[in-house]
Amino acid sequence: MTDIASDAPQTLTDEAILERFRASKNQPTGSQTLGFELLAVRQADREVEVGFTARADLLCNPMGQIQGGYVCAMLDEAMSVAGMISSGMTHVVPTLEMKTSFLRPAMPGRLRGVGRVVKWGRTVCFTEGELYDAEGHLLAKASGTAIPTPFASFKKR
Repeated sequence: MTDIASDAPQTLTDEAILERFRASKNQPTGSQTLGFELLAVRQADREVEVGFTARADLLCNPMGQIQGGYVCAMLDEAMSVAGMISSGMTHVVPTLEMKTSFLRPAMPGRLRGVGRVVKWGRTVCFTEGELYDAEGHLLAKASGTAIPTPFASFKKR
C-alpha cells in the first residue's frame, strides 16, 4: 500500500480546517448528541484532538457511566475526522471494522479524544484513537479500518 495521504497537497492550513469545522452549520445529529467539538488539527501528524461534552441525561447507563456504545461512537468520530483531514478534506472514511478496549469507566462531563491515521492505502486506511477524561486518565482505546471514499462518490450513494 502506498502512503497517499502524506503525499497529498495540503491546500488548507490546520487553522483553516479548524475554523471550517467550528463554523459548520451542518453538524451531524450524532455528533451533536455526543457534544462533539474539534479542538486541534495536526495534518503533518495525520492527527486530530476532539472534545466531547457527555451529558448524563443522554449518554449514561443506570450506573451513571457513559454507555459503552457512546464511548465507541466518540472514538469512531475522532478516528473518522482524522481520516477526513488526512485526505485533505476530499474523502469521507466510513468505518469497516473497529476494535475497542475499555480501560476505565467514562463519566459524564468533558472528555478529550485523539484520532490519527496510522496508514493510508489505496483502498483502506488504518486508524487509532484514545479517549481521556478531564484529568487526563486514559478511558478507552480503539483501532479501526476504514474505506476512503471521495465526497462526490459518497453523496451519490
